[in-house]
Amino acid sequence: MSFMKEKNTPVMEQYLNLKAQYTDHLLFYRLGDFYELFFDDAIKAAKLLNIVLTKRGNSNGQEIPMCGVPAHSSESYLHKLIDLGFKVAICDQLETADEAKKRGY
Repeated sequence: MSFMKEKNTPVMEQYLNLKAQYTDHLLFYRLGDFYELFFDDAIKAAKLLNIVLTKRGNSNGQEIPMCGVPAHSSESYLHKLIDLGFKVAICDQLETADEAKKRGY
């Protein structure tokens, strides 16, 4: 992925590393109370799920397409994508924001 060339936030670096491992999946990436999708995954998911496509930050001088769904209602969105024939990978958040800050993120 060419997006790795620019200095990204730790969150985006982790996302891009995971996405490189699951290129044939839509990656649901947990941030707080939402699962977010970025780049091409966001564009596809927003259209398929009829949810808002927005932007989050920049990479290589371009805005990053993003969409998201509330974690508490994510199951119905996941089932819809799977029923449409998509593979979905889920990255859950295992530490709190305070724990991440203690680690230096």
